[in-house]
Amino acid sequence: RHSFDSFFDLEDAVLFEIAWEVANKVGGIYTVIQTKARLTAEEWGENYFLVGPYVESNVRTQVELIEPPTPILRRTIDKMNSRGCKIYFGRWLIEGSPYVILIDVGFTAWSLDTWKSELWDISGIGVPWFDREANDAVLFGFLTAWLLGEYAAQSEEPHIVAHFHEWLAGLGLVLCRQRQLPVATIFTTHATLLGRYLCAGNVDFYNKLSEFNVDKEAGDRQIYHRYCIERAAAHCAHVFSTVSKITAIEAEHLLKRKPDIITPNGLNVKKFSAMHEFQNLHAQSKNRIQEFVRGHFYGHLDFNLDKCLFLFIAGRYEFSNKGADLFLESLARLNYLLRVSHSDLTVIAFFIMPARTNNFNVETLKGQAVRKQLCVFKYMLGQLPDVSKMLDKEDFTIMKRAIFATQRQCQPPICTHNMLEDASDPILNSVRRIGLFNSSSDRVKIIFHPEFLSSTSPLLPMDYEDFVRGCHLGVFPSYYEPWGYTPAECTVMGIPSISTNLSGFGCFMEEHIADPSAYGIYILDRRFRGVDESCNQLTSFLFQFCKQSRRQRIIQRNRTERLSDLLDWRYLGRYYISARHMALAKAFPDIYQYELNEPTSVSTSGFRYPRPASVPPSPALSRHSSPHHSEAEDNDEDESYDEDLEAEKDRVNIRQPFVVPFKNKSSLFVTNGDGEGDATEKN
Repeated sequence: RHSFDSFFDLEDAVLFEIAWEVANKVGGIYTVIQTKARLTAEEWGENYFLVGPYVESNVRTQVELIEPPTPILRRTIDKMNSRGCKIYFGRWLIEGSPYVILIDVGFTAWSLDTWKSELWDISGIGVPWFDREANDAVLFGFLTAWLLGEYAAQSEEPHIVAHFHEWLAGLGLVLCRQRQLPVATIFTTHATLLGRYLCAGNVDFYNKLSEFNVDKEAGDRQIYHRYCIERAAAHCAHVFSTVSKITAIEAEHLLKRKPDIITPNGLNVKKFSAMHEFQNLHAQSKNRIQEFVRGHFYGHLDFNLDKCLFLFIAGRYEFSNKGADLFLESLARLNYLLRVSHSDLTVIAFFIMPARTNNFNVETLKGQAVRKQLCVFKYMLGQLPDVSKMLDKEDFTIMKRAIFATQRQCQPPICTHNMLEDASDPILNSVRRIGLFNSSSDRVKIIFHPEFLSSTSPLLPMDYEDFVRGCHLGVFPSYYEPWGYTPAECTVMGIPSISTNLSGFGCFMEEHIADPSAYGIYILDRRFRGVDESCNQLTSFLFQFCKQSRRQRIIQRNRTERLSDLLDWRYLGRYYISARHMALAKAFPDIYQYELNEPTSVSTSGFRYPRPASVPPSPALSRHSSPHHSEAEDNDEDESYDEDLEAEKDRVNIRQPFVVPFKNKSSLFVTNGDGEGDATEKN
């Protein structure tokens, strides 16, 4: 627990949050900053500024350029612009409309050699000329340090907090400390550079963490200068944070500093007024996926679409880091189990991972065209009283052609697009090895969609969010996943998911929930088991999920959706608040006090959800802890289950986490255990 001797007045401080992905979508950090902005803007009001790079195409669509609101900021920006910089100021047009300061790094490229020499003199870090990203980091770092120094020089009063995200912004922090600016600094690493590279290289990463020669490993991968910037930022920061416990362990060994606090990533959770609205959305989206499947498998639709489960994996195409290798192997084993148990269920597994393609697969497009044609005729036949009188000979010919087109000799395609590197593609090669070719005897079918989803696609016209809502289970058996937005997004939409104890999300859920699988959060052990053992465990999760009745899946989705409060920034934002307090107390100890009453500061202990009331307290080993299956359970009368009652029991059992005290916190919104918001003064 954290406590404060003095109350904290936000009017005495100003917050700059600095990242390369402010109003500039490159990866997951964009999601963190963009979703968190509303809560931070509510808390800090006019004293919150995001700092990022000026990218003209992004500014045109995302930013409204305006005059700086305060004289101090206006003087700071004017002074820099008069000395050869180009700094823009505006509002980012997202929820919360936060202020943004955008720096045109290209405009100041004339200073690059001078600044690289200065960097070498003060830190011994040499940046090679050919690394464009590192050059950008040098320019961005020197310009943000200049901005903060100029701002501090304009006014003695406000205490400045500067929060830097990732190595691309980290150099600004190093320069702030080297120049002894009166700035409280925080550095957050969302994933270490070296960790990402090492995990992709097929090493036993987590069990050998303490054995790596970090300088040699970074040098071998030609990222030594980047690694040095990241490590320097971690060591120079007043407060160092990571997004999860698993990344904290990684940072301690690779960056050689134990994080002071963990700041998990949240989402903005939109609650529905009607309790089961999200279940209705699931049904609507599921119907749209079924339509796509009907076309994809035309001529081979020998399975019942109402007895189909849709599984999916999505994200960056990192075959082993994201666990696609484990998922495919488990699907082959699941296929065997479903066949020998004579299951009438069909599992369709979608792989949504962007790869290099040159167009849609002709066979896939043809399937959707045939489906649409047959839909038209079905509609006509349903509407018309006497078909023979209303359809002429030509119409019958077209109808015969459409029906004839539904016969095809080849198997339904695995991949929806033509791959540029078909022969070396890891997913396709794995499919060839395990022999899952969508044949009629297979109970598991695979569809590889090597492109992000879009509602404008002629093939599968759905946005990612709608697609997720229509699926039954997200499968993310990642080996390297510092946080894990994909399973978090599933959770807030009420879709069960599988993650691992090597993902930040999995660790966070294990800590907060007494029996995660009962709530549709299946956590795979990939840290202390071999690959084959993990694969068997994943197969077991999938097979148990397949055994559930439709009603049990509905109950489980209700439970999953109830966890969404845990992942809301309204709850998780408090870790960022703590990090800022800690930084202010370290930078300005005469004014701010911050005490740690616990020996460990990296704890994210909040509340623990209990086991759901309808699950036996100690499930037998042979039975999984999700609602156990019995033939009679499809009948509502056979099991007493009151959703409202169970939800209420959960709410009573949730322990309220700590709340930071504020003097002027009328705008700060805190979530109670029951998910309702109130402003509270209690600690």
